[in-house]
Amino acid sequence: MKITSDHFLEHADAALADPDKAQRRDLLGLFMPLARDAAAARYGDFEALRVHLKQVRRHTMEHLEHYLTRFEEEALRNGNQVHFAATPEQLNSTVLSICQDHGARRVAKGKSMVTEETALNDHLQQAGLDVIETDLGEYIIQQAGETPSHIVGPALHKSLAEIRQLFLDRHDLGERPLEQVADIVAEARGILREQFLQAEVGIIGANALVAENGSTMLVTNEGNGDLCANLPPVLIVCTTLERILPRVEDAMALQRLLVRSATGQPQTSYTSFYSGPQRDDDVDGPLETHIILLDNKRTDILASDYSEILDCIRCGACLNHCPIYVGVGGHAYGWVYPGPMGSVLTPLLTSLEQSNDLPNACTSCGRCAEICPANIPLPDLLRDLRQEESQRQLNSPRWRRGLRVHAWFLRHPALYQRLSGWLMPVLAWLGKRRGSLRTLPFAAGWTGTRDFPAPEGGTFMRQYRKRGKVRRRRG
Repeated sequence: MKITSDHFLEHADAALADPDKAQRRDLLGLFMPLARDAAAARYGDFEALRVHLKQVRRHTMEHLEHYLTRFEEEALRNGNQVHFAATPEQLNSTVLSICQDHGARRVAKGKSMVTEETALNDHLQQAGLDVIETDLGEYIIQQAGETPSHIVGPALHKSLAEIRQLFLDRHDLGERPLEQVADIVAEARGILREQFLQAEVGIIGANALVAENGSTMLVTNEGNGDLCANLPPVLIVCTTLERILPRVEDAMALQRLLVRSATGQPQTSYTSFYSGPQRDDDVDGPLETHIILLDNKRTDILASDYSEILDCIRCGACLNHCPIYVGVGGHAYGWVYPGPMGSVLTPLLTSLEQSNDLPNACTSCGRCAEICPANIPLPDLLRDLRQEESQRQLNSPRWRRGLRVHAWFLRHPALYQRLSGWLMPVLAWLGKRRGSLRTLPFAAGWTGTRDFPAPEGGTFMRQYRKRGKVRRRRG
């Protein structure tokens, strides 16, 4: 997937100019937080579960080598083949090599943000393999030639009418109405069923790796993960190092937090643990299984001040609650991971030079930290990235000059108060007719898309002193 996060502002402008998609994002920002809050309230002591998972995740990251070694030993004992990939290129080449070793031509693929990160589909297709996404949302955007706009709901940016027309154009099935959601789902089910049966290789991701028994956990609502894992003769699990957890009960604690935070459900339709290839007395399952663990700078992040971002469980709650994400959508972020978690993770996985706009895509409202099930201090990490951006002078010279001028005034409070005391009445007079200002010097970025509220008159300090004088006279 091409990285275009250095064009965030241009992407955001284009997104804001599309009222239909903006309206759907508004509904997402309204209803998903309500569903999450209701699910958390029904659980009981949701906060205690968050604290517990945070402790487990921090402990696991501090002893990552131990738990990865334990996982590899148990996974091998179960009959899996375990591969470590330092880079996206290594993961892609490992997957392709496995497919070629088995003469595979068709791959049934479950939803996986890791393989979006490595652009696996493009790599396999360039080698002549037929790769089909089997998650309904992923299948829709694959047919549209697009990328996911949300890490949980990849096609949330698509309307029913758009999906209907896409299926009519892509599926050579003659005339049919496809007016109802059920009709569209049934058509996708019929097409995908053949893909499951014909595929020689299945590829899935993992929400957790369990060190104590070498199994992988996958959470889905459609069951396509189980079909990818059990019908093709070869299974490949693509995941990352930080998915590791010590015990099964830790994975289930993560699952309880993940599902409620992601969709507001008490439970997903399918929570599956995969231990290894088919045994002699099994009636189904893959004949050969591979687990590929991707690093891609994770160990560097672990050794940095940003290590807590590795605790992210990919629930998407921070996206649903973020006013920036809701305003501009996932494609504006220009890469795999959008929203607050992506604004931290993308600069670390790519480079701050390529993605320095993302840490600034934040209102500092703090909502992401309030609802993050893994208790990640996302606003703090974003501020640290902004500080690093400033120290490395990656922001524009004009921006740095403006901040230096502002900082100089703040170091001279008497002058600052005198200047603002003169400016506020002027702005109040200019905006008294409309109650706002359509243009404002040095603030074109604000007034280009919204009016600037006109101040009431004097500054806060001037009004405070005036009221103090009135109280003293009365006293």
